[in-house]
Amino acid sequence: MVGAFDSRTIKHVKLRASISLFALTAVASAVAQTAAPTTPAHAHHTASAVSSTLPKNIPPARGVVKTAYSLKYVDTKLGTGELATTPKFYTVNYTGWLAADGKKFDASADHGGPATFPVGAHRIIPGWDTGFVGMKVGGKRRLFIPWQLAYGEAGHPPVIPAKADLIFDVELLSISDKPPAPPKPPTPFAGQPGSGAGTAPGAATPPPASGTTPPPASGTTPPAGSTPPAGTPPPAATPPATPPPASATPPPATPQK
Repeated sequence: MVGAFDSRTIKHVKLRASISLFALTAVASAVAQTAAPTTPAHAHHTASAVSSTLPKNIPPARGVVKTAYSLKYVDTKLGTGELATTPKFYTVNYTGWLAADGKKFDASADHGGPATFPVGAHRIIPGWDTGFVGMKVGGKRRLFIPWQLAYGEAGHPPVIPAKADLIFDVELLSISDKPPAPPKPPTPFAGQPGSGAGTAPGAATPPPASGTTPPPASGTTPPAGSTPPAGTPPPAATPPATPPPASATPPPATPQK
């Protein structure tokens, strides 16, 4: 009994030792894999994976793919209207801030209302030329624009500093194939210079300039012996007396005796 018991005990101890050794080996392997630094072979594998997506006639480029800058955005409201495409004319509400200090530098509300601009014509900053992709009319979006896609190294003094990242809140109101019609000039009221009309109805007659006397009304005669002031047009000449009728007897050539 003692020998059998001792044999089973020895076998049990050996089994437990084997299990413990296997567990320790697995843990050590996992720790080694976690702590192992990224090797150049892994970098080459990443580059090969990227190169494998290229057409066959383009040679692979060995190295680590890096991103220099990118446009980021958050859709704060999804639109339900027409999908934004280019080239088009977009009418939007917008507010722009400097990302560095949060200073507001421009807003459509400061100019009287929404702004309309061409998209895809390279007449605006690149961040706006591409920042509306995927939006629909009625949508709202916040754009995070790096300086490379904004006003570049020089900025736009004195409003935009050099290398300034920008943040815009935009709302897409409408899309059109044609530019907006230019605003009509205001219609001049009657009597305004250039209108070609007389004095506006109800307008008061302007007083004469200081030191001048207005001419007498038509049909009136100035007092006898008065001298019209300078600048006053002369009165109309008095028409001659009515000539005698043609049937009247002419006066004799010589007086009768």
